[in-house]
Formats: sequence, structure tokens, C-alpha cells
Amino acid sequence: MDEPDRWRHMQSAPRDGSRILVTIRPSEQGPAAVDLAYWSNGDQFGGEAWRSSDSAPGRIIEYAEPELKCWMPMPSANLQILPSPWEGEDASELDGSGI
Repeated sequence: MDEPDRWRHMQSAPRDGSRILVTIRPSEQGPAAVDLAYWSNGDQFGGEAWRSSDSAPGRIIEYAEPELKCWMPMPSANLQILPSPWEGEDASELDGSGI
């Protein structure tokens, strides 16, 4: 994680329960957005899935894999603004591979 301010492919996102930023794809419910999420191995409230950090027992917000476009590690505490959602069309541009 030498470049924490870069969007990365979801396939490389950590599934250890750590909090990460994710870009939620635009849909009929709204434009692209950034959310704080984590991978859950499943419990009595739901199965294995990406969950919003706003989730609480009985009010689980889960994301299906296709809903999430990319991820980024949490920014440093002194960051003045949150990053914008990644809006690129070509996934090959993620991880700097489109350069």
C-alpha cells in the first residue's frame, strides 16, 4: 500500500474486515458515490459480502460485487477532503495501468 491515494481493482481489495473506501457504480438509484466499507465473512445478520460501515445489527447494508467499481485504502487522518468517486470507463486505467 505504498500509494494510498490511488483507486485499485476490487479483486485486490482486502477481505480481512479492514475498512476501505469503495466507489459505488452509478445506477438508477443515483450517481457514483464513495462509501466506507468492509468485507464480512458472514454472521447471523447476513452472508459473506461487502458491507457499508453504516451497517448495524438488523440494518445491514450489503453491496453485491457488481455494485462496487474499485477501492482505495483509508486516507491519512490529515487529508482535507475525501477523494471523488472514480468515474473512468476503462478498468485498465485502474492501478495506473492505463498510463
